[in-house]
Amino acid sequence: MLRIPNIRYDRLTWVVFILVIVLALLAAISRKKNSFAGGVEVEVVPLASGDKLISERDVKQALLISFGNTLEGTELGQLEVERMERVLEDDPFVFDAEAYIDQRNVLHVKIRQREPVLRILDNNGGNYYLDKDGVKMPPSKNFAAHVLVATGNISPYTPEFQKKKKNTLKDLFTLTQTLQSDVFFASFIQQIHVNNAGEYTLVPLVGDQNIVLGSARKIEDKLNRLKIFYKEGMPYVGWREYESISLKFNGQVVCRK
Repeated sequence: MLRIPNIRYDRLTWVVFILVIVLALLAAISRKKNSFAGGVEVEVVPLASGDKLISERDVKQALLISFGNTLEGTELGQLEVERMERVLEDDPFVFDAEAYIDQRNVLHVKIRQREPVLRILDNNGGNYYLDKDGVKMPPSKNFAAHVLVATGNISPYTPEFQKKKKNTLKDLFTLTQTLQSDVFFASFIQQIHVNNAGEYTLVPLVGDQNIVLGSARKIEDKLNRLKIFYKEGMPYVGWREYESISLKFNGQVVCRK
């Protein structure tokens, strides 16, 4: 006699339910891919200063050049979101790009910019920025960043400049980081000049004097002497009393009128 196995209808119900859910999801995904982009919204997060090196229009133009259409009205299945992010991150002003499609089929692109910390204007005609990680950035057509300016005899930029033992660009970048880490110097120094002997001179925002550091050795000690001098000595003689302040010699602050 043929025995019919017992059927667990509760388990069968769950299997059918899960199968229906999976099929519904697949159908929704298929419909989503076959629907069209309803628009493109671009957000460029401003720098701490409130400025933008790259505009929303620049981002849309970059997408237009790379993907050959306005994207609006394109089938969602044809939108290469990850590739869009990679293309935008190739821009020297872009630190990070995030692209996604919302429930209304609108493509959103969010841009985080690189933060410039130093502008280089060297004797060889170089004109560029370094961001906080030492990445090279060209001048922006949208605005001039209000950062430290370095001029003079500066080593040419190479991507590995921070790994070199002796390099004026490396020393400049390190000096910039040191100045920015101090509240007083971050708001006080506007320019660094490198002469042909490889000596560094600071130009302050206040006063007419040049601050001669000499070599890049013992920078923190030199800046500490300078800070003490400005806080304890300068108030008694005035900001315009000296033409130059030299920190080249160990333990000394030598002023010249």
